[in-house]
Amino acid sequence: MDSRGQDRITHYFIDLNKKEDKSSNKFKHMDVPTKLVAKVVPLPMTVRGHWFLSPRTEYTVAVQTATKQHDGEYAVSAWSEIIEFCTADYSTIQLRQLLQKAEAIAGRVLPFTVFYRNQQREYFQPNRDAQCFRMLPSVKDNSGSHGSPISSKLEGIFFSCNTEFNTGRPPQDSPYGPYRFQIQADLLFNQNTNIYFGDFYCMYTSYHYVIVVLAPNNSKGDIFCRGKLPALDRSNNCFLSCTEEEDGSLSFHHAQDVILEVIYTEPVDLSLGMVSQISGHQLMSLSTLNAKKDPSCKICNISVGR
Repeated sequence: MDSRGQDRITHYFIDLNKKEDKSSNKFKHMDVPTKLVAKVVPLPMTVRGHWFLSPRTEYTVAVQTATKQHDGEYAVSAWSEIIEFCTADYSTIQLRQLLQKAEAIAGRVLPFTVFYRNQQREYFQPNRDAQCFRMLPSVKDNSGSHGSPISSKLEGIFFSCNTEFNTGRPPQDSPYGPYRFQIQADLLFNQNTNIYFGDFYCMYTSYHYVIVVLAPNNSKGDIFCRGKLPALDRSNNCFLSCTEEEDGSLSFHHAQDVILEVIYTEPVDLSLGMVSQISGHQLMSLSTLNAKKDPSCKICNISVGR
């Protein structure tokens, strides 16, 4: 269309839908507009206000124009071809916004000495895979923030490190299984380990979860995280720290007011730790497996969808 034709257009009607929404509900020009409507301006078109699109989501968009005639009536075009597009993961800027929100509620820190992982008994059997006595990384599920760049992409092994305030030891309950593998913290987290912030979310409860990634320097996981995730200071951050003492030993602390999920990106030999049965219950309600983030929580959401 030439510039004279553009000047006669008075409105754009924009029909924007998530791709899985089968009922686009396009409105006609005589209806009260219910979709995004922009009064025409010189191209490139700018729209007053903001359109909040969810990250990592497929959308369709189509455009219709209206031209005011000499008699005051409007001539409305046919809908344009439907264009499909997909939004990106959270950028590092958006992840830093999420990081700042997480830092605000992390609270004080508590000491700990071991990382642990709960599973069913069969998981720790020697014949469970060809690697025999090693736990192998697997692709992270879709739990947490929809836009987190680690979901369905980063390979790792989930560990916990939270301790009970009154005992200083790991809790005896777990949502993941009655058998627990424990390993000394310095075997996974030391001066050769880089730490990254991965996510901050809740599941429609008052509990908030923070995911951090531990990746040995220059490992496959470390290379994945560089440029995608905010790097944390190993010895000085709000969530999980490793500090070298004067005698050369390492001390470890975790945040008290959030539940930490630690992803270690490399295989772990079972001979480096010990497996034992816990005395508590399997609290399935606390499992975060494929858990969906509460998009309405003001504590752990930023203004880009979820």
